[in-house]
Amino acid sequence: MAKFYAGDITHVHGIRVGHAQSASGKTGCTVILCRKEGAIGGVSVRGAAPGTRETDLLRPGNLVENVNAVVLSGGSAFGLDAAGGVMRYLEQMDCGMDMGTVRVPIVPAAVLFDLNVGDPHIRPDAAMGRSACMAADKSMAQGKVGAGAGATVGKLIPGAIPQESGIGSASITLPEGVTVGAIVAVNAVGDVYHPETGEVLGCARMPDGTKVPAEGLLYGHAPAPQQIRIPAPGSNTTIGVVAVDCKLTKEQANRLADVSHDGLARTIRPVHTQMDGDTMFALGTGRVHSEVNFVKLCAAAAEVTARAIANALLFAKQ
Repeated sequence: MAKFYAGDITHVHGIRVGHAQSASGKTGCTVILCRKEGAIGGVSVRGAAPGTRETDLLRPGNLVENVNAVVLSGGSAFGLDAAGGVMRYLEQMDCGMDMGTVRVPIVPAAVLFDLNVGDPHIRPDAAMGRSACMAADKSMAQGKVGAGAGATVGKLIPGAIPQESGIGSASITLPEGVTVGAIVAVNAVGDVYHPETGEVLGCARMPDGTKVPAEGLLYGHAPAPQQIRIPAPGSNTTIGVVAVDCKLTKEQANRLADVSHDGLARTIRPVHTQMDGDTMFALGTGRVHSEVNFVKLCAAAAEVTARAIANALLFAKQ
């Protein structure tokens, strides 16, 4: 039996996580809150159908460096509304970029498509975003909560039923004392595999319960490759955040977001498709001036991302 991975992103100093969801809508949002001063932020979008907010400002060369929170949400593009509630909450907490007359909280966001799972007219909104902030803590639930409430995987086999997925997290503390954590909401068109054992954790199932991994059809090991179903663009997406509690430059944060996608590639097949909007954010909370080798930091980021994806499927089965 596949093992759960230890730790979660709240083990990174300065990070808290809150979830809010609708049971009838089978959708929700997750907020990753930074310390009051914010955190250096970066982003990497690899999927071809993303739904995002405030990603351009995170790119090197642009003015803003510090992020106050990141929102992961269901509801497709409608779910971006949740970030407005997070902004208002943070403004009341006196967090944000000081513009003299007002503080403007910096809240990037990414969404996944879950409108075909529950009630499509119930979507994460500003009120749900605020609720997630109010629920934020230094411990967090995993599985079918928050942005993972309506997540599914394995959607390439006609006539088959996608498997329920969720949101997962994991962390590693390096010998240098730096903690690296990730949180990922897994709503991929592809199947999910355990990063160590290769066990299928999530794939389509026929009505009789038989697992139907798509690899055979994708790679020509089974007849009738035309049986692969191509879902609508943007109807999937894996989104997440990787965080470290050492200091980063903005360029390093963007690189960390880039390499965290290696964790997606280790566990999701296929990944970064035209139907997915795969997006990963990176945060550096700056607790320590660590001399940890940046290559080592990047390797750890990819590893915890893979572990978080596995946990998303394992906790969703509980």
